[in-house]
Amino acid sequence: MRIRIVDAFTDRPFAGNPAAVVLLSSDGFPSDEWMSQVAAEVNLSETAFAHPLGGEADYALRWFTPAVEVALCGHATLATAHVLGVDGTVSFATRSGVLTATSGDSGSYTLDFPTAPLTPLTPDAKLLDVLGVTPVSAHHTGPNTDDVLLELLDETAVRNLTPDLATLATYEQRGVIVTARADDPAAGYDFVSRFFGAAAGVGEDPVTGSAHTALAPFWSAKLGGRTELAGYQASARGGLVRVSLRGDRTLLTGKAVTVIDGTLHALP
Repeated sequence: MRIRIVDAFTDRPFAGNPAAVVLLSSDGFPSDEWMSQVAAEVNLSETAFAHPLGGEADYALRWFTPAVEVALCGHATLATAHVLGVDGTVSFATRSGVLTATSGDSGSYTLDFPTAPLTPLTPDAKLLDVLGVTPVSAHHTGPNTDDVLLELLDETAVRNLTPDLATLATYEQRGVIVTARADDPAAGYDFVSRFFGAAAGVGEDPVTGSAHTALAPFWSAKLGGRTELAGYQASARGGLVRVSLRGDRTLLTGKAVTVIDGTLHALP
């Protein structure tokens, strides 16, 4: 069985966010245990499994971290579209409804995802201690992603964050998004972010597409209602996500590069 590793939200190898992609036959998904074992063996933030599907969508798609299955993942969806060689639009049936990926210019893909419903919250004091931050504001991102979004004072605060990931893994939420407005308006992006998903088996995720379904409405409201924005995820690998807010849908645009094409010998 073929397995590909694709760097997503980047136009060059060894940047962006790597995801493994396994395209299955039309017989359906193998056991959850086997898919979890493959994801743990690959040990990337996400491994995507897809099989052809008739009816509501072209493919069924699921995503696994090394520890859990997740309800929504951007970079592994982008990687799957890239592996499929999409020319036009492909649709995926997922736990978060039907998602689409549409090919664009110069190898880009645009994902159509549900916009996260943001709810203001008072963050747990212990969580803030672990992160070492005093946020400007805090929100919950809704059931599809179940993250805490924390706005920090400036870009430097986001970039300099060094949380205790082992302690962070004890919190129930899928992850924590930290974000701030870009310091330099000419930098090519409007806001920065980082994502820590220790509770889902991902210490720091390099580029998190699903987090941008919350970042898009958050920064649109902050930046005068603008609906076309660019976010830079300031991890060690880094990646640029272009977002377009369309009410209850958010469009995420990026590129992808295949870096490994191999054979999976431990079959279900």
